[in-house]
Formats: sequence, structure tokens, C-alpha cells
Amino acid sequence: MERMGMVIGLNAGKVAEYKKLHAEVWPDVLAMISECNIRNYSIFLKEPENLLFGYWEYHGTDFAADAAKMAADPTTQKWWDVCMPCQKPLDTRKEGEWWAMMDEVFHHD
Repeated sequence: MERMGMVIGLNAGKVAEYKKLHAEVWPDVLAMISECNIRNYSIFLKEPENLLFGYWEYHGTDFAADAAKMAADPTTQKWWDVCMPCQKPLDTRKEGEWWAMMDEVFHHD
């Protein structure tokens, strides 16, 4: 299992919309997350800075393949089309990233 974290900004005028979307995530999107070996997925919001922190545990063996499977899913693509206008990617993210991936520097069970 690999713990993974990521961060992105949230447009100030979209906070309520984003919270509502994630209070009612589409069942097919949740199923695809599970099919792609992602467990214990959480998103946290830090206001007033409007930073989203995402965390999950990856239980698969090929994250790139599972990420590609998720990205190819039509329902997930529609979900992202709804969510992405709410988000504000960091200027410092790596090439090809929307959410900026983070390095784990500490963990304690």
C-alpha cells in the first residue's frame, strides 16, 4: 500500500458548489475510484486560503495504469468537467499535473 497526497487551490466563489458536489458524489465515480485500487480517499479544505488537500491509499501494483483507466472512464471525465472549473491549480505543479502531488515526509501508525 502506498499513501499519496496532493494539493490544489479552490476558487473562492466556488467553495459552496464544490462542497455540495462532494456531498453527493456520483455512485459510478466512487465505483471507479475503488476499481482503480484507491482506498481511504479524503479531501480536506483549508479556508480562507481555499486549499484542497487530497489523500488516498493506493493498493494496486501499477498506479499509472490505474490512473489511465480512471481518466478513460466517460463518467469520470464528466465528473471532472463539473469539478475542474471550481479548482485553481498551483503555479508550481509539475508538467502534466492538475492537482500537485506531494511527497510524504512523515507517517506514524
